[in-house]
Amino acid sequence: MKLCIFTRFLRQINNKQSKTKIEPMAHLSDIEIAQAKKLEHIIKIAKKLGVDEDDIEMYGKYKAKLPLHLIDDDKVAKNNLVLVTALTPTPAGEGKTTVSIGLTEGLNKIGKQATVVLREPSLGPVFGIKGGAAGGGYSQVVPMEDINLHFTGDFNAVEKANNLLSALIDNNIQNKTNNLNIDPRTILWKRVIDMNDRALRDITIGLGGTANGVPRQDGFNITPASEVMAILCMATDFDNLKKRLGDIFIAFTYQNEPVFARDLKAENAMAILLKDAVKPNLVQTLEENPAIIHGGPFANIAQGTNTILATKMGLTLSNYVVTEAGFGADLGAEKFLNIKSAFANLNPKCVVLVATIRALRHHGAVQKEAYNTPNLDAVSDGFKNLEKHIENIRKFNIEPVVAINSFVSDSDEEVDFVIEKCNSLGVHAVLSEGWAKGGEGTKELAKAVVDIVENKATQYKPLYDWKSPVTEKIETIAKEVYGAENVEYSKQAQLNLRRINRLGFNDFAICMAKTQKSFSDNEQLIGRPEGFTVTVREIEIAAGAQFLIPILGKMMRMPGLPESPASEGMSIDKNGVISGLS
Repeated sequence: MKLCIFTRFLRQINNKQSKTKIEPMAHLSDIEIAQAKKLEHIIKIAKKLGVDEDDIEMYGKYKAKLPLHLIDDDKVAKNNLVLVTALTPTPAGEGKTTVSIGLTEGLNKIGKQATVVLREPSLGPVFGIKGGAAGGGYSQVVPMEDINLHFTGDFNAVEKANNLLSALIDNNIQNKTNNLNIDPRTILWKRVIDMNDRALRDITIGLGGTANGVPRQDGFNITPASEVMAILCMATDFDNLKKRLGDIFIAFTYQNEPVFARDLKAENAMAILLKDAVKPNLVQTLEENPAIIHGGPFANIAQGTNTILATKMGLTLSNYVVTEAGFGADLGAEKFLNIKSAFANLNPKCVVLVATIRALRHHGAVQKEAYNTPNLDAVSDGFKNLEKHIENIRKFNIEPVVAINSFVSDSDEEVDFVIEKCNSLGVHAVLSEGWAKGGEGTKELAKAVVDIVENKATQYKPLYDWKSPVTEKIETIAKEVYGAENVEYSKQAQLNLRRINRLGFNDFAICMAKTQKSFSDNEQLIGRPEGFTVTVREIEIAAGAQFLIPILGKMMRMPGLPESPASEGMSIDKNGVISGLS
């Protein structure tokens, strides 16, 4: 499939399906494209899903909450779930969200009723390096600024619920009577904020005298790494949410007895703060198709997928649901399949693996400044990374489709090589031009996905049983998915394993915290490394979410800002019009 000059030109022009005439792509940023779109009222979008106006809770004209009573498990089981993931990405990402939205547009264009179900963006990446998470070009969800910023307040609610528990813990320690006898040295619970701020990783609180609390070490995680966010994404209904909040493990007493959030009577107050956040959010794509956006855990330090409730809402209301999982398939997709799908009894019928020519060049060992320079030899060398991801998806008994997310710097020879190489593996690879052409550019991808769903879909299977020993589960992921030869446990991790066993948490799922830049725990090992050892530094417990978090190598659960944050390029005028947001 060669890209002719005319096809290259089409990448620069407006999608003719838009009701609003827009200037050529070369002159427009993502936010300008989004701002130029005349949006449909959210009532009309809800009607496309068969949802009546009385059943939505509107947040202005273009956003709404969907009530949980709409979810129907019988319909969930009958409809089709498609997961979008990627090869190991470059720092800027390879466009999973753009492909997810574009695929949804393409499915609707070929006559399938499809809804995209996504995570909510975190302000950390928005103001950091990756930018927002509302798609790009002509494959976006809108209103783009609202979605990328405060949206409907879900992240704020998660943050407040998390930090309420922190305040209750410190208040209990401060009280001389009616306290739980918590040993401050054993507190595992951290505060959160939705911002990249490395200075908050390790702090001391309670200074300034007895009136200001008891001094102790503390720290912040970023909000998407909060266990409250994980719980929101794993909850199956409101009662289940409240129970999970009560099950949060926070510390030990001086007598070495475990303390849970329910011991502080925290779960009801926390649930009150989350009473609206638990409801999925409805918005629209640029082509006026429904989009459900809910929850936002990162995939390198959390489970990396939207809420179970949002996915089931989409599957209740649509024949096809397209969803994505963060970073490469070794992270978000592994967790989607081993944690979310296994727990929620979901059956993904197809996995779309997003690849870019620039990422293949990267894995072929070219330097960053050469990412946009054609290099067939580097693409050939880098293909081994994509090949490993293809192998991994098939281990879950699911057939993948490769979506080559098109860039103007791609050469015909490089694109043809990837298509032919995938064909030799029995995998359909399709050029995806959703960024430039919206649904018109993804119809072939949509047809490839439908072919898998209708003709080749099987019952997916997870890689491990939750009831297996903890070390066996960790080593299954490290060896089968990452390709590691060995797994080593630090002294701290070995102590953590004994604690997990004592507390009876062996049956939890595993949610690895690992660099997204490599299959290994060493970000410098690009491509398809072999013969390496994974080191488990420590293992955190998320009892409410029902998973354990092995932290590999140097991973941090509070990122820092880059040297030149994206925030420096943003502005807002006197009329409130934002520019520079991406």
